[in-house]
Amino acid sequence: MDKLRVLLVDDHSLVRAGIRALLETMARVEIVGEASSGRAAIELVRAHRPDIVLMDIAMDDMDGLTATTAIAAEHRAVKVIILSMHDTGDFFDQALRCGARGYLLKDAAVAELEMALSAVERGDVYLSPAVSRHVVGNLLARRAGEERPAAVLTPRQNEILQLIGNGRSTKEIARELELSVKTVEAHRAQIMERLGVRDIANLLLEAARRGLIALGR
Repeated sequence: MDKLRVLLVDDHSLVRAGIRALLETMARVEIVGEASSGRAAIELVRAHRPDIVLMDIAMDDMDGLTATTAIAAEHRAVKVIILSMHDTGDFFDQALRCGARGYLLKDAAVAELEMALSAVERGDVYLSPAVSRHVVGNLLARRAGEERPAAVLTPRQNEILQLIGNGRSTKEIARELELSVKTVEAHRAQIMERLGVRDIANLLLEAARRGLIALGR
């Protein structure tokens, strides 16, 4: 299996060292470079063409969101995961608008880093569960008092949608519901088709807008 080539971008050397140490424990990951600014990250992407960039937001010279916009425009195959301490919807919205494919909180559990890399590698959008709950919670609060729309999903699909909203991975959902991974993936595809969305981030937003998601337990 090919290596997953990762570029690490953060302006704090100790933070980079910590994340690098975690990445080095993952057999498939190859760290192709490190940068301390968005401008340096753009140059290293041009030089090394990594599969994934782990990108901090607040940096001198050029911030991570500006760099993400440039990378997404110039290198469609390179996927950016934002690393951030901010768990508010404003930062998350900005990150997606800039072309990021993931949003990972710096205080997330260690296992989340590998989950985020795997999700983004296979084409999904990854959100830290705390971020997805925060965004969904805000949207649900805005529509409080509105009439709940008619259900558009089957009971099983609603069950899977709730677990997705709680930040569960496909494998975790399959294990919990005693289904195969392929069955869960098929249900997820049907859910997206019925709600008219094409990725997990917009699935959460649309499901919340329709009042179909309950917050995680």
